[in-house]
Amino acid sequence: MKFFSLLFAAILFINCNHKEITTSEIKSQLPELVEGRYNVAFLIMDGTFNTEFTAPFDIFQHTKYRKNIKAMNVFTVANTKQPITTFEGVRILPDYNYLIDSLPKIDILVVPSAEHHLDTDLEDKPMIDFVKKVAKDALYVTSHCDGAFVLAKAGLLENTVSTTFPSDIDKMRAMFPNLDIRKKVLFVHDKKYITSAGGAKSFEAALYLSEVLYGKEIAKSLAKGLVIDWNVDDVSHLVVEPNTTDK
Repeated sequence: MKFFSLLFAAILFINCNHKEITTSEIKSQLPELVEGRYNVAFLIMDGTFNTEFTAPFDIFQHTKYRKNIKAMNVFTVANTKQPITTFEGVRILPDYNYLIDSLPKIDILVVPSAEHHLDTDLEDKPMIDFVKKVAKDALYVTSHCDGAFVLAKAGLLENTVSTTFPSDIDKMRAMFPNLDIRKKVLFVHDKKYITSAGGAKSFEAALYLSEVLYGKEIAKSLAKGLVIDWNVDDVSHLVVEPNTTDK
């Protein structure tokens, strides 16, 4: 009997001391959005793969430590304010719920790969509609690995050359037969869209966009900070110029 009394007391103590995070507390934890910077949103959800999220996040977040450039504000968006769990089991608390929150203007949208980007995520109409809406005014929209399937489902890759995770290229071609999806390249830049093979090559696609925005020396500096040897000419990629779609 004494044991059960102690157990009840312990449970009561835990429940009484458990504190839900309030809306105001969550708001106070939001990343600082410095005026005059690019706003970069990372679309995350349960099953997001770590590398496709953290690689570009690392590159873009480090721009704030470089002088005399228009650095980046980086933040996450999801369809919840509750923690999401990546494929590898890391729990991340999203900054914004795109379904209900007033979002800052998004200059660059990053769509990392997630576990169900080839199936059930593509039936998530609110998520697809969000991507469509942001893409209209964004300067750049980037995807890594199977994030390209989301862009394709949103209709963003029509009349655009793209790529995705190497072993999923044939699946993407079968699912979206009218799209021009390339093999043997690690990333493709066509118009405002940059699609990459993902994995560790997500770093290189992010460094490429940094070079487009800031020039070669800043991109090399960002790479050096992460112990990456960066030379875009050493990376198999495709930049599609207007009226150029040679395969």
